[in-house]
Amino acid sequence: MLPPDGHVHSQFSWDARNVGAMRETCARAVALGLPSVAFTEHVDLTPFRAGFLVDEHGEFVVDGILRAPLPDADAYRESLDRCRAEFADLVVLSGREVGQPHPHAAELAALEPVDRVVGSLHCLWDGEAYAEPWLLTESRPAPDVFRDYLAEVCRMTTADFDTFAHIDYPVRSWPGEFDPADFEEELRTALRALASTQRCLEYNTRLPLHPTVLRWWVQEGGERLTFGSDAHHPGAVGHGLAEAGALARSVGFVPDRRQQDPWVRA
Repeated sequence: MLPPDGHVHSQFSWDARNVGAMRETCARAVALGLPSVAFTEHVDLTPFRAGFLVDEHGEFVVDGILRAPLPDADAYRESLDRCRAEFADLVVLSGREVGQPHPHAAELAALEPVDRVVGSLHCLWDGEAYAEPWLLTESRPAPDVFRDYLAEVCRMTTADFDTFAHIDYPVRSWPGEFDPADFEEELRTALRALASTQRCLEYNTRLPLHPTVLRWWVQEGGERLTFGSDAHHPGAVGHGLAEAGALARSVGFVPDRRQQDPWVRA
């Protein structure tokens, strides 16, 4: 059986509103044989320089700063209910992906509960504004940006979320071949901080997690693992989950009792 897809976006995420489709994503998940999907729609409360998103989502950008709208909560719930009724064999979870949750505790506490809260780090402070990592590398070496990113991951553990997404997020724009050994100390420190607070680590398949990082997660005490395609359109749901599941099993992770739950150490 394929792992559950615990990180999926639909039309209710600001960056997928023209391509995401919750019903079609569920239909695709059933066709693939996925046991579960979690619709973790974006909640980005930190304004930040968004780079390549400026042209595509210009209506959310003023003076180069993205101010992302929140999902329509009522429409989101209604769509979830319809999908749960239509696709009875698929476990459909509610969720949100919260960018930089640690400065926004009060706002996040006011949101209604969901099944899955994914914490993400999409931007860092550059001295004047928050900006995505690949914009920071225009003026700073990529290794320095990645080290700052991993240090901020440790500070993020004070926030309220259950799963940390794409710990290798800055590597999506890496100049050349990425070698985690160059950042072993910093990666291990971040993984240890997450493990010590009983968080799940996400194996994000948009850029497959390096096997070495997954092994370090185990060595640093990580007990739970989720999987996420980070799909923003129906055709991407479930991408890479078969390979990710095989790698997870090779380091000792197995499905838990409920098919929608994170995998656990055997």
